[in-house]
Amino acid sequence: MQFIIKAYDGEGMLNKRMEVRPKHLEGMNNLKDHIICAGGLLDDAGNMKGSALIMEFESREELDKYLAEEPYVKEHVWDKIEIDVMNVVIR
Repeated sequence: MQFIIKAYDGEGMLNKRMEVRPKHLEGMNNLKDHIICAGGLLDDAGNMKGSALIMEFESREELDKYLAEEPYVKEHVWDKIEIDVMNVVIR
């Protein structure tokens, strides 16, 4: 199954995001077989305010396992996460 994940940082989390970012990127590198596309969401000033990921997992449960270990979740950087099932047509 393919999922689109939009995760928004909590208020004032830019410094915390940057502190946790190396752990997040290491995790992303370990999950590269599941990642279709990923990047940071930017505010009007060009600062990161969240993340957008298109990922593929066998099930929602597998996605939830990833999220439970995601450094931005564990370190409370992401405040709001929206997830939808997606059908990727073009890669």
